Amino acid sequence: MTRIKRGTNKRRRHKKLLKATKGHQGVRHTLYRRAHESIIHALAYSYAHRKEKKGDMRKLWNIRINAAARANGTSYSRLIHGLKLAGIDINRKMLADIAIRDPEAFTKIAEQAKSQLEPAQ
Repeated sequence: MTRIKRGTNKRRRHKKLLKATKGHQGVRHTLYRRAHESIIHALAYSYAHRKEKKGDMRKLWNIRINAAARANGTSYSRLIHGLKLAGIDINRKMLADIAIRDPEAFTKIAEQAKSQLEPAQ
């Protein structure tokens, strides 16, 4: 079997990985084997947390909408139900943004939702 000389390729691969683990603590950014283990975990965490971020943002939007809804005399669930009855299709991201940036417009939206709930009671 022929001998494979891969010194430069191996060094290049190691340097690339050590550069990627630059901010890691302890020997996790200096020793190749520890750095390799560290980068595998870091990439797995970043993949999982990109998925979690979507749920985290939705929770934040719901909290903001609820706070604005309560300032307008209703609750989050009643506001969302009223919007559905009124046929106002606006997603939670935009609704939360309106609640923060333009409270007057949010008040108008909340009033429309509340007016739709009045006959239902």
